[in-house]
Amino acid sequence: MSASESFAKVLSANDVGATGGHQAGICIPKKNNDLLKFFPRLDASLKNPDAWIFCHDENGKVWKLRYVSYNGKLHGSSTRNEYRITHLSSYLKKGNAQEDDTLVFSKTSQGKDYTIRLMKNTPATIKPNIPEPLSVAKPKGTPRRIVKLRGWRRIH
Repeated sequence: MSASESFAKVLSANDVGATGGHQAGICIPKKNNDLLKFFPRLDASLKNPDAWIFCHDENGKVWKLRYVSYNGKLHGSSTRNEYRITHLSSYLKKGNAQEDDTLVFSKTSQGKDYTIRLMKNTPATIKPNIPEPLSVAKPKGTPRRIVKLRGWRRIH
């Protein structure tokens, strides 16, 4: 099964359940049109439209995930107006997902199917490969500042 287009999300503490919150799945930003087009089209005229997506993991197991638009605000029944992917808890628990791990979704040539992969965070994956500018003098012993990318990003 070949992958063609991919998006990755660095997981937050809330995404992996480390905060004790009760969120339903991971958030898909409404303003990221490319990401919204990556997942199935949802009909905004319906209240809370959804689509089931089938994600094949690195071991060949298929996970049935729900892509949903909680749009009660548009229909006058709640304050919610957000996209989410739910039914991920079992997959994240199986992979012992932690904050700063990366979740990667890739489209396949199989239409509605996707692949899903959890990439564990290691110090090598978050340290930038860019040397600090020579003009910046830091006192000896000052730790390097590590930039953490948050949210979703397209993988080329």
